[in-house]
Amino acid sequence: MIKVVTISLENEMDLVLAHKRSMKIAERLGLTTATQTTFATAVSEIARTVIEHTNQGTLDLGLEQNKQRYSLMALVAFDKDVHFTNTDSGFYYAQKLVPEFNLKESGEANEIEMKIGLPRSLKLDPSKINLLKQYFENEPPLNSYEEIKRRNIDLHRLSAEQEEELRQSKIIDENKTEFISIASHELKTPITIIKAYTQIAKATKEPISDHLRAILQKVDSQSTKLNSLVQQLLDIAKIENGNLQYSMQPMEINDFIVEQMSVMKHILPEHNIVEDLGDDAEVIIDKLRMEQVFSNLLGNAAKYSNHNTQILVSSKSDGQSITISFTDEGMGMSEDVITSIFNKFYRSKDVVKSHTGFGMGLYITSKIITDHGGRIWVESEIDKGSKFSFTLPISNAG
Repeated sequence: MIKVVTISLENEMDLVLAHKRSMKIAERLGLTTATQTTFATAVSEIARTVIEHTNQGTLDLGLEQNKQRYSLMALVAFDKDVHFTNTDSGFYYAQKLVPEFNLKESGEANEIEMKIGLPRSLKLDPSKINLLKQYFENEPPLNSYEEIKRRNIDLHRLSAEQEEELRQSKIIDENKTEFISIASHELKTPITIIKAYTQIAKATKEPISDHLRAILQKVDSQSTKLNSLVQQLLDIAKIENGNLQYSMQPMEINDFIVEQMSVMKHILPEHNIVEDLGDDAEVIIDKLRMEQVFSNLLGNAAKYSNHNTQILVSSKSDGQSITISFTDEGMGMSEDVITSIFNKFYRSKDVVKSHTGFGMGLYITSKIITDHGGRIWVESEIDKGSKFSFTLPISNAG
């Protein structure tokens, strides 16, 4: 069937559309007034009968080609559970009006086909049929009811397209997460082997040149960075799959901060890292994951600050939670960047070329803090530095 017009059969108002559209198609084809009226009446009778039983019928009006002959055709589809009886007079009346009338019942839907053969003198061909379709595509609504129906159809179509886009996006995300997880696992073994052999070579008692020792040091350093990157990718995959695991234990927060400061001062010797700690408090944390948070936040503070500038780590308790802040004297960031900084794989266009990274650290950090029952945020000004802060619940708070 070459569809020209489709009408959903929901209520009595649709009978008007069914009749007028049937008449109009027959008129545009050049059929006589009597034939137009006969065809439109048959369509209306079947549409009325279907609407009396269900509000989920559809009417398709168009043409059917059989070799060199064309027929004007109406196809009405409705629920498979709907069956007509002797009381449905319209169903039997319509059969007397059109030369061809067929009822097809199947397990999915029932259909009624009505056809009127068109004379060869009309000389229909694909170009004329396309013009007919274009006419009805561009014809304005017959009334306000049809205008509303068209708008609803457009809204349903857009909604369906958006749902399909979301479904496809979800599939892509799931496939991407699975790939990241598999690739990261596969990379960990060779990286570990490279790092182990590098450390063996560095520890050898055999004489090696300073140049070779410097090369081994660079290989070891880059292997450490690569291993950190792979671990972040694994964490991303675990977060996406809801499998990020924690081993929670109570801990005095000031002892933990001092321990982390001691480690990070050796890792970042080119910056002046100082602390200003408030009252101590007991928190329940995963020590390794919280070490990851400190490493990310202190590492970022150093990365985007000049050498020999200060990084202040401070804490403050309000009795219910403790707030830990990392304040640097670095390049700062704009409001637009602040709103996106914790998004997965986000990197500001201002630092993409000047600083390496993949935009995973802060996303992982925010997830860890959230899973600990806290929240994280940032305050910043361009050229004046940034202050990252997060909260942790106090375990023994009243």
